[in-house]
Formats: sequence, structure tokens, C-alpha cells
Amino acid sequence: MEKEIIEHGFSFNRRRFLSTMSLGIGSVALGSLLMPDLLKGGGLEEEGLAPGIPHFAPKAKRVIYLFQNGAPSQQELFDYKPKLREMFGQEIPPSVRGTQRLTGMTANQASFPLVGSFVDFKQYGQSQAWVSNLMPYTSKIVDDLCFVRSMYTEAINHDPALTFLQTGSQQGNRPSMGSWLSYGLGNENKNLPNFTVLLSRGVGNGQGVYSKLWSNGFLDSVHQGVQFSKGEDPVLYLRDPEGMDRKERRDMLDKLSELNEMSYQEFGDPEISAKIKQYEMAYRMQTAVPEVMDLSKESDDIIKLYGPECLVPGTYAANCLLARKLSENGVRFVQLYHQGWDQHGNLPFEITKQAMDVDQASAALVTDLKQRGLLDETLVIWGGEFGRTSYTQGKLTTDNYGRDHHPRCFTVWMAGGGIKPGIVYGETDELGYNIAKDPVHVHDFQATILHQLGLNHEKLIFKHLGRRYRLTDVSGKVVRDIIS
Repeated sequence: MEKEIIEHGFSFNRRRFLSTMSLGIGSVALGSLLMPDLLKGGGLEEEGLAPGIPHFAPKAKRVIYLFQNGAPSQQELFDYKPKLREMFGQEIPPSVRGTQRLTGMTANQASFPLVGSFVDFKQYGQSQAWVSNLMPYTSKIVDDLCFVRSMYTEAINHDPALTFLQTGSQQGNRPSMGSWLSYGLGNENKNLPNFTVLLSRGVGNGQGVYSKLWSNGFLDSVHQGVQFSKGEDPVLYLRDPEGMDRKERRDMLDKLSELNEMSYQEFGDPEISAKIKQYEMAYRMQTAVPEVMDLSKESDDIIKLYGPECLVPGTYAANCLLARKLSENGVRFVQLYHQGWDQHGNLPFEITKQAMDVDQASAALVTDLKQRGLLDETLVIWGGEFGRTSYTQGKLTTDNYGRDHHPRCFTVWMAGGGIKPGIVYGETDELGYNIAKDPVHVHDFQATILHQLGLNHEKLIFKHLGRRYRLTDVSGKVVRDIIS
């Protein structure tokens, strides 16, 4: 029974449990131990989802993923390569480039000249981590961060790479990481969704993000991500229709729940039960969401910490502050997407503006969580879908260049949630083109995230169309060297 609940337990209510299991006292007692609310009185509104059961004691309770959509250039931010400056304009050696697949944007280039970063780097903190001068705020918190410089992926174009990082597959229609965590761990706050999504846009080219990235896939639809927008209604269709008051809404939902329960008893479709839960969640969110969105109780020190843009809805800074509020209110997985990191040309100008967009607020989020005592239980992640080439795309001049997609190596940082602070893990070669030490595949990265939340990536499984699916597909290993 325990194994079955771990793998499939999110949709059980009392009636289903008692109808599918032996009615002996031993079975009822076991059920009440595994699912404490199983025998609680009341209707479906009170029952909600069965509580999640971690596979082992977690080091983190929640995740905030600051996804930098479009792929930040590691050479300009965190992976210092002075050799690239020395070899400015020289052809990348064939022994380094190897037989790597190229995108259609550089496949027809006659040459591939190397280009070093236009910005300077310094070492900071006790960890002596290298950070460029584009990230002055991040440089102040390096001793709270774990830089992973040896990430690599399988996809070379944005959509499949982004989809792969978020869902474990380059094709769509698979559950997102946030959906897997919701499925595996259950609700922490019954008044807010388990998985929320926030979007912002920078100054550069905005690669698209799509709802498939926060889809529940083949999991129960209660695990789908809920997008918050910057408009007057942060969650669409949450308000009552004009002319309907709260009592009328409650009466309508009660009648609708009765009808859906009758349909469920007749057909046994778990999506009917999910629909009931979603209606009830929306009703509770009508009160909870405005409270979370209200910034009037935030101190002047907090506004100063995040910067004045945190008061402008829809900005990256505002979303970082909102992410903290959602997380501290029990939202299991908060996903930010910040578009604009796709610098194929005019990189010096665009990445400078893009870094200014995110640097202060990213560092503020880590600092804010730490001073509230929440960083230990919150895993913060910063990074994109792949890296950037060491050679230039297009014309190279002394003050301008671009970089193409590069899946062979890129940098992310992590903070809190049981990850070792103040370390740098993995190395790239002196030209920043290949991994020289401690490679971390996307599935390794995903396995490590799940591990920090008490989930074994090989056991977090859902059976669908005759196959046992998981976030990490058929590979992945936990990167134990970065775990405290």
C-alpha cells in the first residue's frame, strides 16, 4: 500500500480507498496512518488532496527557479576565460571544436574566430568565485551560492532545450518539474496552487515561453502550473461574475460539486474529482491571492533591497519579490521566466542591459530569504537552457560581437535548500568550450533537485500508456558533491 500511494496517491478520497481495499480493520488503520485525513468527516472541500509522502527526509521544502530564457553567455558572467582574450580573432582549434553540431545560424560561416569577454572579472568572498562586473550585486552573495560551471544538455535550439530542462524531454506534453513535485509532495497551503508561473521580459530578443512548459502532461490536472499575470487580475477568471456575491458563488459550487460527485460515482474518472478540487481551490484563491499580491506591508528596506522596479507589476524585480511571498506562503514550486538573453549579435550592449534587469533582484531574493530564516528550506536556482559559444557569430570587431547556442557547457547557480554554499563545482577548458571536470547532465541536475526535496528520482513514477514515466526518463544521478 505504501508504495502504491507514493506512486499514485494524489487522487484517493475516502470512498475510493475503501472501495478498492479490504475493509478489514488492519487496512483501515494502515490507511489512516499513511493518509491522516482519510477518515476525517466532511465533504470533498474538506478532504482536498492526499498529503504527499517524501521517500526520505527532505533538505528543502520549496523551489524558486529563476529561469533566464534565451541562454545567458557564461563567458560574460561567471566563467572567466582570460585565454580567450589572448586568442582574440584566432580560429578555434579543430581539436577543441571537434565534430560538434552547429546551428543553422553559424553552419555556413567560413571561420570561427575566438572572442574573449568585453567585461572584467574579479574574485569575491571567501570562496574566491569569479564574477564579472556585470553582476555587482551577485558578487556580494557568492558565499551563499553554489556555481555549477559544467552543466550540459542534448538540445541545440531554444524550444527543445527549454522543454528538456523543464520536463525532462525535448518533446512537449510531459509534466513539468513543478508538476512532478506537486504530484510527489502534495499541498502545503490549501489556499494557493502548488505550482505557480511568473513571466517577465528583458531588453533583448525574447525567445518564447509556452504553456506546455508548465503543463501537468499526463498527471492529474490539479498539478498544472498556474500563471500569475501583471494585470488587474493576476489570475485570470478568478473573480466572481458581475452580479454574483460570495454566498451565491458558494451555493453554486456546492450544487456543482454534487453533480460532479454523481458523475464521478457513475464513471470513476479521476478528472471529475480533479475538477471539483480546482473549483474549490479557485474559490479559496479569491481571498488568498489578493493578500499575497499586496505589497503594502513590505518595509522600505525590502523595497530598497529589491530595487524600485519591484513596485512595477510584471518586472523581474516584482516577480522575485512575489516569488518570495508565494514561497513563504507554502507554494511548492515558483517558476520565473525572464526573456531576452538571446544575444546572437550586439552582445556587449544587450547583455549589459539584461544583467542590470536581473542582478539586484536575484541577489535580493537570496538575501531576503536568508534574513527571514527561509533559505535553508528554499532551493533557489538561476540559469538558462544552454550556454554560448567561445567563437563569435557574425562579424567580429574590437567592441562588438555575438555568440551562438552552445549545449556542451554552461553555468547555473543554486542557493539554499541543503546545497553547499560558497563552492564552485565543475570546470570547463581554457577556452570555455568543453567540460574539463565533473560534467552535470540535465537529468543529473533534475535528480539532484528532487533529492533535495526528499524524492528519489527513480521512484517518482507515473504509469501512462503502458510505460513507467519519470522526470529524469531513464538516466540521471544525484550530484552528491554539492549537497551539504
